[in-house]
Amino acid sequence: MSKFKQTNAQIYAKTATVLSPDTVYWKKLGVPTLVKEFGAIDYIDFSPVEPYQFAVTASVRVQIYNPVTKLVVKNISKFQEGAHGGSYRNDGKLLVAGDDQGKVRVFDVNTKSILRIFDGHKAPVHRTFFNADRHHVSSFSDDKTVRYWDIATEKHIKTFSEHSDYIRAGCTSPVSPNIIVSGGYDKKINMYDTRTKEKVLSLDNGSPVESLIFLPSGGIFISAGGTSVNVYDALAGGRKIAQLSQHHKTITCLQLASEGKRLLSGSLDRHVKIYDIATYQVVHTIDNSNAVLSLGVSKNDDTLVTGMVDGLIAIHRRDVDKDKDGEMKKFRQSKARARYDNIFQSADEQIVEFRHDRIEQYDRMLRKYEYSKALDRVMLPSVMGKTPEKTVALIKELIRRKGLDRALTGRTHAFLVRFINFLVRNIGDYRFTPALVDAANILLDVYEADFEQFAGTEVGKILINLSRRLKKEEQIISDFLEVQGLLEMISAAADVNQAVNEDDEAEWALDEELQPSVNAQKQAVINID
Repeated sequence: MSKFKQTNAQIYAKTATVLSPDTVYWKKLGVPTLVKEFGAIDYIDFSPVEPYQFAVTASVRVQIYNPVTKLVVKNISKFQEGAHGGSYRNDGKLLVAGDDQGKVRVFDVNTKSILRIFDGHKAPVHRTFFNADRHHVSSFSDDKTVRYWDIATEKHIKTFSEHSDYIRAGCTSPVSPNIIVSGGYDKKINMYDTRTKEKVLSLDNGSPVESLIFLPSGGIFISAGGTSVNVYDALAGGRKIAQLSQHHKTITCLQLASEGKRLLSGSLDRHVKIYDIATYQVVHTIDNSNAVLSLGVSKNDDTLVTGMVDGLIAIHRRDVDKDKDGEMKKFRQSKARARYDNIFQSADEQIVEFRHDRIEQYDRMLRKYEYSKALDRVMLPSVMGKTPEKTVALIKELIRRKGLDRALTGRTHAFLVRFINFLVRNIGDYRFTPALVDAANILLDVYEADFEQFAGTEVGKILINLSRRLKKEEQIISDFLEVQGLLEMISAAADVNQAVNEDDEAEWALDEELQPSVNAQKQAVINID
């Protein structure tokens, strides 16, 4: 009796989960510590300087936490009504926040004292940011306006009234002190230059804008609205580069991590998605206990904080000791691998030196000035296919000797087809382009008088293919030059910013002596510290 063959259920077994480097990296943040605030978490911002404390704006105050102890170290409670959008200046010394009264306040982080009060908005101010020059503040309000303030004089400089609904999102350029971007519930994104009176760019986001952020280069900004994240190129007139739709509920906040190489988005679907900026693909997802309203990441990625609608903040902290142990293990493995490689290094060098004395056949022919035979030797399919660098090297040497025209003269149609096909196939390789372009010009010069006899033949068709390929390469070069121009614009903006920083160094030194204004001194609020 034959043995019964059992059903093989293993073919349907789940495949093993592949852990990417990003998954391993972000999972090291571990289990979060939950802290209860007094209201929904409006905004979270990390100080850009060590020890990377973070400010949580909720209810009528801004609380500053220590990321290691996860305890409140400072409590700024000088708001009569709800506080919004508390954010640090890029030196970590000052903090700016708006409120439901339409006022914008600048605080000294160390003393918690109010240094400036900007009064002018007629509705709640939900987002406030320092500009790149550190001397100005931009505010975004429900009164449908964006205002630009001078810290030194406590004066209002400009107002932009281009929106037709609440403005709940905004950002300032990290490289230019004059560029401001705002997003409103009218689905519009507007870019302003404080040196002009009106907007310089306006885009339709397709849904109400909840969050905006610039990439560190200042040339690309990203918006969140509805269930999509949109990426725009500011230098190309606001062209949409990508649209990411990984959430199934409204996206409420955006942040950058890993020195601008990763983008984080938080949503009402309780998820935080992490994207690779280079590919715009999701590399990791972090789940939360409730809808996410805000999130922040420290400069060194050691702390991730999410703020939720129920007033909870989840503080994810990386286990630094474990990271160090892993790095030491990798270091020891790399040293062991290096020792293993060195064992065979000398033997490999001896083999290379032994083979180095072998002379290629085409070199022997070059010695005898037999250029046509040398070219025939490197135009064999086995050489062109496996080692095209040998073919190009000989062509370059013949050009240097001014002998390529002699080697190409009087060739059969079959050879010309093979030669031109090699040009078409390899002329796009950046290593070979200069030599093969010269070779193509020499070929055309040699057979200039014979073009008519090539009409309708295989050689004629291949020459047309070569012409098309050259036009394609020309277009590619033109595109690269355009990209180069954009990069030069970015570099110029960075240089201008650096020059401004150097010119204003003396003024920044005075920030340490910045005293509360008369208006700020008159502020009387019950402090519950």
